[in-house]
Amino acid sequence: MIFSRRTGLKGVLTIPGDKSISHRSIMLGSLADGITEVHGFLNGADCISSMNCFREMGVTIDHNGDTVIIHGKGLHGLQAPKETLDVGNSGTTTRLMSGILAAQNFKSRVIGDASICRRPMKRIMTPLSLMGADIVSENGNDCAPLLITGKPLHGIHYNSPVASAQVKSCILLAGLYADGETSVTEPYVSRNHTELMFDAFGVDIKTSGTTATVKPADKLYGQKIMIPGDISSAAYFIAAGLITPDSCITIKNVGINNTRDGILEVVKMMGGTITYDRLDQPGEPAADITVQTSDLKGCVIEGSLIPKLIDEIPIIAIMACFAKGQTVIKDAQELKVKESNRIDVMVKNLSAMGADISATDDGMIIHGGKPLHGAVIDSHLDHRIAMSFAIAGLNADGDTEILGSDCVNISYPTFYQDLAGLR
Repeated sequence: MIFSRRTGLKGVLTIPGDKSISHRSIMLGSLADGITEVHGFLNGADCISSMNCFREMGVTIDHNGDTVIIHGKGLHGLQAPKETLDVGNSGTTTRLMSGILAAQNFKSRVIGDASICRRPMKRIMTPLSLMGADIVSENGNDCAPLLITGKPLHGIHYNSPVASAQVKSCILLAGLYADGETSVTEPYVSRNHTELMFDAFGVDIKTSGTTATVKPADKLYGQKIMIPGDISSAAYFIAAGLITPDSCITIKNVGINNTRDGILEVVKMMGGTITYDRLDQPGEPAADITVQTSDLKGCVIEGSLIPKLIDEIPIIAIMACFAKGQTVIKDAQELKVKESNRIDVMVKNLSAMGADISATDDGMIIHGGKPLHGAVIDSHLDHRIAMSFAIAGLNADGDTEILGSDCVNISYPTFYQDLAGLR
């Protein structure tokens, strides 16, 4: 894809459903008794990977557009997969599903694409092993492929060294099958979609501070799930509306869960003009968000705010290039182990466009106000990198070419069409 400077981005759009909630709806719906009806399901490659893995374990799932009907098999109803479970590019599928597989009465093998086979899995292997799980890295490098032999599990209290919803959710899912209470304490609170969905499905889940505690479950009950738009996908249009001259964009039905709304806090810290109207509807909180062109200023993004916007840091770095003064992003080491090393990739690509940006051990420092020019951008097949630089390209002189641009199919297959539709 090639992008060049545009102005006057105006319009109203509806973004695809939340990726995190879509994954979890497939998993808990599969483990529940009865029917789970999902509306607003994200038809991205990652969520389809979750769907296909549970189909491989005997779950009947009807898929029609953004509506999914899951015929639950019950907590102990999954069947041994005849084939290796292929998670594609989905780290969420890999880590969360491993917590479920660890407690089954069968063996399974989990593999993904080249990116997944480089991503660290010791962060889930360690706590699962403490619970009595038999989970092994086939190549001995603490990465996929993973070989999992189901075992009886024990409840533990785990102090997680990282604030990661994937790690927390993996342990809590395993805890459904444990012989006692299981709890996870994080350094900061990570996104809480699993805890909210557990509660809806009838699981005994409690949270206190940065600790989530689950009791073993006898039964989950099928639910009707309404999934709002993904705030991580909305973030690109929020940024586009703020930094592109003469722009005003409204994004409908965006999820504003308070463990995910860090991008909204950053926009306010940077002085952006943003309003949102809360929607009165069942399920997780949502709002219609409107942004318009603003004079942004630099800020410091750190600490407990980081888990609330970890996926939005690439597009926040783009915003920082158009802000006055210095923006510092720190405590974001987790960026190094995403689909790409997002610190290195952002610094390299933004430097190629003329930005004043430098990497640190745990983030980056950006001096805003330096005009950007077009460049050839290597997305490293990372959907969030590709979408971020599409927005940068609209605000740079000359042409910006994004290599591997179709990787947006992972989370937002219609991204380029929706962006082109703004007039």
